Amino acid sequence: MNATGVIVEYNPFHNGHLYHINLTKQKTGADVVIAVMSGHFLQRGEPALVDKWQRATMALQAGVDLVIELPYCFATGHAKDFAFGGVSLLESLGCQTMSFGSEAGSIEGFKSSYSLLNAHNDEVQLNIHEQIKSGISYPQALNNSYKVLSAKYNLDLIDLSQPNNILGYHYVEQIMTHHFAMQPLTIQRITAGYHDDVSKNESIASATGIRKELLQQKQLSAIEQFIPPTSLESLITNDSYSSWETFYPQLRFTILRSSPAELRQYVDLTEGIEFLIYKAAQQCNTFPLFMQKIKSKRYTWTRIQRMLCHIFVGYTKEQRENFTSPRYIRILGMTSIGQQYISIHKKDFKLPIVSRVASFKDSMLEVDIRATDLYMLASGHHIIGKDYKTPPIRLLNK
Repeated sequence: MNATGVIVEYNPFHNGHLYHINLTKQKTGADVVIAVMSGHFLQRGEPALVDKWQRATMALQAGVDLVIELPYCFATGHAKDFAFGGVSLLESLGCQTMSFGSEAGSIEGFKSSYSLLNAHNDEVQLNIHEQIKSGISYPQALNNSYKVLSAKYNLDLIDLSQPNNILGYHYVEQIMTHHFAMQPLTIQRITAGYHDDVSKNESIASATGIRKELLQQKQLSAIEQFIPPTSLESLITNDSYSSWETFYPQLRFTILRSSPAELRQYVDLTEGIEFLIYKAAQQCNTFPLFMQKIKSKRYTWTRIQRMLCHIFVGYTKEQRENFTSPRYIRILGMTSIGQQYISIHKKDFKLPIVSRVASFKDSMLEVDIRATDLYMLASGHHIIGKDYKTPPIRLLNK
């Protein structure tokens, strides 16, 4: 069976995602679409709007055949780590193609960009290091270094200031660096940019805009034109949605019950920022005020939010040292076609399949289980052990 993979968050699954899945199938002739999806905490350092099983169900109802969980340590990592985790899982599952959305829309620009940066890696890293010392963020430093090289060698390459281009570059980088067999494919984003607010004149909007509209308006009618009917039906069951604003009391408690020295053990906390985080938690009653106290030119909103995820979940630097690559394939859900693919190809998979959490012991999986428990408590569901109690979703293809 011809398998195509995607790396996703589906927060929530919307019409742009549906467009991407349908066009990917058309371009690849895929028999099965496999999604590696983040769990309860996301790459930009946020709790997911709704839980991972609900988001997996939305995906299966809209054309995905198999949903695999991207472990927390990669799902909340920097773009390069996020890409490596997702691409590695798709490779282990035998995907022939990996498809991603981008602002560029052409895979050749990504390949050329990789070749340029790889060929001049020492020059790039030195330039990045010097710029970071001046106080700018890593993404800005990377893009500036890239522009310098692009002008120097007179090459027309992709714009690495665009968020989906950045992730796309890292997908291609990981595939080419590790000599994976699958081929990258990109689908151009249409209508809405990554950070754009919703437009009532369109049927496609960014996930960022959709979440913002839903959390502000607090009614599904505000977003129904931007999501498939199946996603809308799924969201109707929710009486609340998760965000840092709703999680802040628990986050604040977690910070203040620790000392700054204890906070320092968590992933990404460096340069004494633990003192700033601790002080802001003492002074601020709301999440926006807390973030404004910490945000700076050096510490972007996303970078800080990732730190907060790690504090909240208790993910330490010592743990990260041991989590170098995915160790298992955790199934969240599948259609009958996805189940057929597993039955035919499971002997060829490069990692063990986990369908029952209780039957598989691994410290990487334990972090995911803890993340689920804390997410459920903070979102008001008061459920512990849902990973143990929830079998993979099974959906019959029509």
